[in-house]
This record gives sequence, C-alpha cells and structure tokens, in this order.
Amino acid sequence: MARVAVIGGGISGLGTALMLGRRGHPVTLYEQDSREAGEDLDRDFFHWERPRVPQAVQPHSFLAPVRTVLRAETPDVYADVLARGAREYHEFDWFGEHPPHRPGDEELVTLRTRRIVLEAALAAAVRREPGVDVRRGARVSGLVFEEGGPPRVTGVRVGERTHPADLVVDASGRRSPVPAWLTAAGCRPPVVDSHRTGLAYLCRWYELRADGPRHPGRVKTGSASPFALAGVFPSDNDTFALHLVVSTGDPTRGALTDPAVFEAAARRFPAAAAWLGLDPEPRSPVLAMAGLDNRWTSLTDDAGPVVTGLVNAGDSLIHTNPTLGHGAALGLRAAQHLAAHADRIAADPAGYHAWTVEALRPWFDAQVTADRGNEQRLAEGAPLTDRRAAAVGACAFDDPVVMRARAQVRHLLRPAADAYATEEVDRHVTAWLAARPEFSPAHDGPGRDEWEALIPA
Repeated sequence: MARVAVIGGGISGLGTALMLGRRGHPVTLYEQDSREAGEDLDRDFFHWERPRVPQAVQPHSFLAPVRTVLRAETPDVYADVLARGAREYHEFDWFGEHPPHRPGDEELVTLRTRRIVLEAALAAAVRREPGVDVRRGARVSGLVFEEGGPPRVTGVRVGERTHPADLVVDASGRRSPVPAWLTAAGCRPPVVDSHRTGLAYLCRWYELRADGPRHPGRVKTGSASPFALAGVFPSDNDTFALHLVVSTGDPTRGALTDPAVFEAAARRFPAAAAWLGLDPEPRSPVLAMAGLDNRWTSLTDDAGPVVTGLVNAGDSLIHTNPTLGHGAALGLRAAQHLAAHADRIAADPAGYHAWTVEALRPWFDAQVTADRGNEQRLAEGAPLTDRRAAAVGACAFDDPVVMRARAQVRHLLRPAADAYATEEVDRHVTAWLAARPEFSPAHDGPGRDEWEALIPA
C-alpha cells in the first residue's frame, strides 16, 4: 500500500484522504489552518475568517457527482451531511409529480447546503479513520526530491523536518505553491491554462424566521437582466443566500456591497424578491468575491509527466469560478479516482493525468465558454435575441423531457451538445414554441435605468 501525503484539508483534500484511508493506504493530511469545521455550524460559517478560502462563505449547491461519490465511497458521511441539515432537491420536484422514471433520473439531485456542513461531516469522518493522520496547523513548506535521475517527489517538508511518502497529492487549492516549487527544483514547468472571467459575485445570507413561512412556493431560483444575474440558494437549517453577478467593470459594483443597496437591487429580480418576501433575518454582510479565473494546471506536457510521485487534485488541478458550481463535484471525482488507483499512480502518474483530461477537462472547457459568454453579455448589457435558445431554457420549466436534458447538463452527466441535440428534445421544444407564437426572448430582471436609480448619487 502506498504511503500518501495530502497537502490541504479542504473538501478535496479531506475526501482524498478519507477514501485512501478506507482502502488501506496510510495517509498523512497536512493543513496549515489549525481550526477544523466542527459542531457549531453557524459559528464556523459566519465567524471563521478564512482569507485563503474566499469561496467558503459563498453559496453552494452540490451537484450530482458529490452525492454519487459520497454515497458510493462514504455513505456514513452522506448520512451525516443530511443529519446536519442538508436537503436533497430533485430537479423534477419543480413539477410536484415526477414523470415516469428513466434510468439516470435518480442522479438528478442537488444537495442544498452550505459548504461548512460538508466540510464538517468529512472532517469528522477523517478524524475517526485510523489510517489517516491529520496534522492541523502544519504548513508544508516544500517538497522532497529523489537525488539523481528523473525528477521524483519522495515526501514533503514541514519546517525543518521531512516526511517521506510514496505519493504526494497537492490539494492545497487555487493558490497552490507547488508549481513554483517544481520549477525552482529544476522540473519542467507545469502547463497552466488560465482564463480571467471578468465577473464579480456578491452574496448575502439570510435565515427564515421560526414563526414565518418556510418557502415562497413554486418560484424559479434564478433571474436575469441584460447586465446582471441574480440567484437564490436554498440551504441547510432554514438558511438561504441571495447572490448577484455583475461585470467587474460595472460602475455600480462597489455600491452593491452596501446591504441596503444590495437588497433593493435584489428585490428587482423575481427569484430574489420572492424569498425576501418571507421577511427573513439577515445573517451576514454583503460578501464580495472577484478577481476570479478558470485555471487548469497540468503536471504533464508533451514529453510526459514533469515529475513523478506527485499529482494534483481539486482546485490545484482545476479551478473554476462559481457560476456553474463545478468545484466540489470535480474535486470529489478526482479524489475517488485517486483512491481507487493510488498504487498505480504512485508508480507512474501518466494514467491519472490522461484520466483528468478525458473525464474532467471537458467540463473546464464548458465553464470557460459559458463564462466568456456571460462576461460579454453582462459587460455589453445586450438583449436576448436567440428565440429558440431562450425557448429551451423556458420550456424546461414546463416540460419534463427538456428539464431532464437541462438537469443532465447541469449535473455533469452529459455535455450540452448531446443532451439537447436529441430528436425528442427538439420535438418538445418545437411543440412548446408552436403553442406560444407570441413568445419572444426577454429578461425578467430590471432595466438599466431602474437599476441605476437604486444607486446613491
């Protein structure tokens, strides 16, 4: 069994360590933050300063691969996540009555919860796992290399001490120092494909009042204007988040960090207005996140792996901005693959690198394409013009066949080019349009003049 060192104790690092430990590998997990997500979820979520993990306080909806991997590999963790208040939402719940079941429909489930809930459940399981040694407050400061021959990592350095390992997994996140360590050691540089998004995210957390309504009814969770996106993230334990997305160049962006301005703007979108109509209690200031990119960091090039004994996973490998919610899903898929093939990967990581390109890279490319479109549209404030494309989105909320295709794409089960290109989906969209000759693409959010009127002079 390979001895494995995991750098980083986020979702990907915890998941990797746990799955490896349960397959009998001795694992040491190094996390520089001494604090661990624990039993007081609200304290940990609202009052834990985590500057290295800005996405921790942003809203999450965990997609099908998160649920699938946890149920297959760590069913106790999944049960714990539900026990801590997370809720399952099937895409067909929109219709009330589900259509006749088809194979794969059981996967179309979103796990609605804050990130801290999943972190706490994973941390608790890792703490119980006898084969995993968790070293919190331990900052890995470098890698140990085999002397002579092709570059091979044989351990990690923490302070003045070195710790041997047959395989090191870099799960230290989007700010990973590992690429710099490799080039400093004389390795060929990792191949980085980075795309700045030009999008800014702002969110605010709320809690439903104990004596108030629990849900606004049948309301979509997303709305849009030509220059802004708005969304609602129903979450665990009666919490939910509202978020707004604007171009980083939008002149109103700074004003939206004022809670009064943020809420006034959010109320102009039907999705957010419906939830604010429940008179929830605000639980956070407006939390902003920008400077985002989509970045793929490959430890292999045309000549093969730049180093052996080391692979990357999670945001160290594939960092995507939150628009489509891919991060945890892709991170846990990589963790599952690593755990299943650790001995082989320790001997030669080429197969792992090939798997990431085949299994994960297409979703990175899809994210880049979607973000480029959103960035351009929001920056230009352009109206919708493609009638049929708009019809596909609208039709999904009336027609389970189209909703199924939409859900398969959203949950990383099928690429859009496959899911929407079937004769059945085409026929249903065509029939929907024929029944609505008056349909024309339109945003449901505010116009620019109304928006700017909300901003103090």
